[in-house]
Amino acid sequence: MSSQEKKNVVIIGAGIVGVSTAIWLQRAGHIVTLVDKAGPAEGTSYGNGGVLASCAIVPVTGPGLLKKAPGMLLDPDQPLFMKWRYLPKLLPWLVKYLSHNNEADTRRIAAALYPIIGDSLEDHLALAKGTGGEKYITPSDYVYVYRDRSDVEKETLSWDIRRQHGFEWREIDQAELASITPGISSEFNFGIALPNHGIITDPGAYVKMLAKHVVENGGQIILGMVKDILLENGKAVGVLADGKTIPCDEVVLATGVWSGPLMEKLGVHVPLESERGYHMEFYNPSIKPTSPLMISSGKFVITPMEGRIRAAGVLEFGGLDLPASKAAFDLLERAVKKALPDLTYERVETWMGHRPAPCDSIPVIGAVGNVENVFAGFGHHHVGLTGGPKTGRILAQIIDGKKPNINMEIYASNRH
Repeated sequence: MSSQEKKNVVIIGAGIVGVSTAIWLQRAGHIVTLVDKAGPAEGTSYGNGGVLASCAIVPVTGPGLLKKAPGMLLDPDQPLFMKWRYLPKLLPWLVKYLSHNNEADTRRIAAALYPIIGDSLEDHLALAKGTGGEKYITPSDYVYVYRDRSDVEKETLSWDIRRQHGFEWREIDQAELASITPGISSEFNFGIALPNHGIITDPGAYVKMLAKHVVENGGQIILGMVKDILLENGKAVGVLADGKTIPCDEVVLATGVWSGPLMEKLGVHVPLESERGYHMEFYNPSIKPTSPLMISSGKFVITPMEGRIRAAGVLEFGGLDLPASKAAFDLLERAVKKALPDLTYERVETWMGHRPAPCDSIPVIGAVGNVENVFAGFGHHHVGLTGGPKTGRILAQIIDGKKPNINMEIYASNRH
């Protein structure tokens, strides 16, 4: 089909990737239907840290993780948790995940992530233009907070990789940290501020606004659990959701960690797990930073949002079905109170969700296996909000018959 033909595209998943794909497809003249089991922004697109973290190209699986992980799992003050009864099921994925615990793979993964998340603020501004969603985007620095300069030396590789990809920053002292966040603990004496980042001040409302724009421009949103993609002669002809068939010309699979089983039905195995993420929101806080803060010692972010601050972090392996861990929330709350010792607030709200994690930390983007009209966009680990607009734009370009200006092989669904 030529790029001039109007296509009927069904997008499975109404998070940031699915909604971004829908908007860019509509702008190219195509018809879109979003199908989601719960509705727009009811999953990870709601519960993320809210930071447009372009610099977050360095994967968790850096050199030294293998040595540090056992100690972290046994230390209640470290942001790594495991549901031990889930370990036997997790193990095959975990072995592959930890195999990237070296500098060469760390640099290779960062190079793959950079084209997807490296210009996130501009990607979001372009996506949201004219949708009403612009009001939720606030350009800002992204500030990494350290006890002192010596702590930065432990992350030399990470900062070298960021420099290699063109990121610039300035060092800040305790006085400037205190001006960014009056009330920050005096134990933090050093920071690194990266410009050209940003905040989504209400991620859930933002994605819902984008989805509303899709509907206002002729798109459709269907609530339903997709059980299968229907094929005829090697092509998708429809999507089966709650027993009903939704016909289509093309399919986009953008339903996060739930994309795995649907990929299996298409004959493609993607080693995919849930990185269970946690956040806590402190409403009407007495302390509110002017920029999002990455508290490096605890590996969590504090983000100013509308009427609240959100603390997000913690990495837990435990699959999709087991309940949230009270210990993870307790750790996050202790960490926030340690960073902001004088913080007061009216109430706290908590959330746990599932970040889709391929074993090599690189998202799956592009055509699916041998099915010529099914495309995937999932697996962004903890940078889904950051990379959603660019992923959606790439998928829309491909469906529209255009060739993206980046090497798509590194994101191939059959690379594992």
